[in-house]
Amino acid sequence: MPVSNVIRISVNGDAHGADEDLRSLQQWLRDEPDIRGHAVISAESAPAGEGEMGGALDVVKLVIDTGFQVMNFGLAYAAWRSTRPRPAPVTVERGGTRIVLDDDDPETIARLLRALDG
Repeated sequence: MPVSNVIRISVNGDAHGADEDLRSLQQWLRDEPDIRGHAVISAESAPAGEGEMGGALDVVKLVIDTGFQVMNFGLAYAAWRSTRPRPAPVTVERGGTRIVLDDDDPETIARLLRALDG
């Protein structure tokens, strides 16, 4: 699929907290019928280093179809963000456009929707 049909999400911050937030967001997206019905949701991990048990979760990837609505993603993100006690910044990328989200403010969500729709 073309790059424009892929949304990549990462969480910035300390390794343990970022990994936990990213896993939480991945599960949240999988639990949203309007997201999982129009996207294949997967995780990409960094390779394990020497002496490590496994790689850390780095990116949640959504491969979206033509029925995907970015508004549903924005609503899911805002709902998830409001459940986190101290969420780290989240980076969302699509088709060469990258946006860093620091909160769940309506203007932040509007910026996200414009970036993903464009």
